Amino acid sequence: MADDPAVFLLGEDIRVAASSLTAGLLGRFGPDRVLDTPLSEQAFTNFATGAALAGMRPVIEFQIPSLLFLVFEQIANQAHKFSLMTGGQCKVPVTYVVPGSGSRTGWAGQHSDHPYSLFAHVGVKTVVPATPADAYGLLVSAIRDDDPVVVFAPSGALGIRDDLDFGTLVPVPLGVGRVARPGSDVTVVALGHLVQDALSVADELSGVGISVEVFDPRTVYPLDVDGLTTSLARTRRLVVIDDSNRTSGFAAEVLAVAAERCEFDSPPRRVTRPDGAVLPFALALDRAVQPGRDHLVTAIHAVLEKS
Repeated sequence: MADDPAVFLLGEDIRVAASSLTAGLLGRFGPDRVLDTPLSEQAFTNFATGAALAGMRPVIEFQIPSLLFLVFEQIANQAHKFSLMTGGQCKVPVTYVVPGSGSRTGWAGQHSDHPYSLFAHVGVKTVVPATPADAYGLLVSAIRDDDPVVVFAPSGALGIRDDLDFGTLVPVPLGVGRVARPGSDVTVVALGHLVQDALSVADELSGVGISVEVFDPRTVYPLDVDGLTTSLARTRRLVVIDDSNRTSGFAAEVLAVAAERCEFDSPPRRVTRPDGAVLPFALALDRAVQPGRDHLVTAIHAVLEKS
């Protein structure tokens, strides 16, 4: 916002930083660039598309991930298609910042969806950071990109703290993953808050002689296929842990890409939410349904035993 006056924020209750993501920005940039909106996602999402077509770079903050269902048409069928339909004459640089699921705190049925695979399916650029540095780097790249970009901010990762030197932080290119931990026995692909679970499991299993490589794609679409296949060439075994529904989810896409390009010593495994999962309000059931450490450990042992 300091570098580019075309960047402005809009959303519900962002001036009071209801979700803490916009804290301090009203005082620094003023009410003309930090806009509270009515409770109508369709209205302010289309407003942002119009502003982008007029040369601005809007950043929308949503309050609940399930609200994306209300604006899927505005993003996937309108903002996403303008550039193609005009032969590149129109740009729609809108960034949609969405609190992800994964908090395991009982958000219940209509607040807990994690629909990043839907946007990837229709070709909308979609990112899910796992660390504070990546949250910064991916968000900067998303805002500077001339296409719509959906940024999922996993609630389960909001408690992660790092000492960051903003003088050394750099944008993270969209479509470039990272090896969060090198290993040789099995590759675990994880996104967002699940990267921390995967790293914790890797530490635990190293004590019994199992070497786990953790690959964080960072970007759901476009997927870093080269990074993924390079990791799998080292380990020849794959487990994907994915906090979304099983059928047609991100984990299924990773397994399909890997099957087309790689050879394995054992069948790959997915750790996901169950098919058609609606997260329950009861905390014990909520945590049992969402993928986590115990599910991942079981899948890794299964892959190694099948080798």
